[in-house]
Parts: sequence; structure tokens; C-alpha cells
Amino acid sequence: MEHLMELAKSLGKEIQKDERYLAFRKASADNDNDKELQNLIGQFNLKRLDLGNEEDKPTPDAARIDALNHEMQAIYKDIMGNPNMRAYQAARAEFEQMLDAVNRIIAMSAAGQNPDDYDPTAEHSCSGNCASCGGGCH
Repeated sequence: MEHLMELAKSLGKEIQKDERYLAFRKASADNDNDKELQNLIGQFNLKRLDLGNEEDKPTPDAARIDALNHEMQAIYKDIMGNPNMRAYQAARAEFEQMLDAVNRIIAMSAAGQNPDDYDPTAEHSCSGNCASCGGGCH
């Protein structure tokens, strides 16, 4: 067990050196340091709270709910249009794809399959038969 834990720690260290991890961390920091983006996120969260409060009232105001939904959609569009957010989304997708591949290899191994058989270019989908699963379900 101790040997496996050391290998897992080594894998963790290698992940932290990977360009996809580094790009994701940089994009996260860029988002955190983007005052305009943080302001938009704050506005969105306040609108979401307002919406929740309105919906929880004994007699919610449908017009106000509709207005808040429209305002939230506009703010969300601005958030997702922000260059730092777009870079973050792309970096996150790349990093998650790498983590998914690592997890698939571990799941294949735990299921008794040969980890060398993992093909990162193959489509992975769920057949519904967990006995033959290599961890392809999302």
C-alpha cells in the first residue's frame, strides 16, 4: 500500500508539472485578477440571490422574476464573453480531458484490463454493461 501511495504522490507531482495544469492555474489566476470579470460574477451572484428570494416569497412577482432572469442572462453573456473567462474555459477543458484520461487508465487497471491498451484517441462511451467497463462513462 505504501508503494502505491508513493506512486500516487509522484503522479500528482507530474500532473502539477504538466503544461495543461500550468495553463489551467494561470487562467484561474488571470480570472481572479480580472476586476471587471469579478465584478460581473458578483453582479450575477447578487441577481441570483434576488431571484431566489423572489421565488421564495409567498406570492412571487412573475414580472420581477422574468426581469431578473433576463438581467442574469445578459450578465452571464458578458461573463462568458470575457477573454479571460474564454481562456479559462479552454484551459479547464484541456486539463479535465487529461485528468479523465489518467482516471480511465486507473479504472481500466482496477477492472483487470491492461493499462497499455488505453487509446486516448478512441471514443469512450457506456455500453450499459459495467462488467466490461474501462471507466468510459462520464
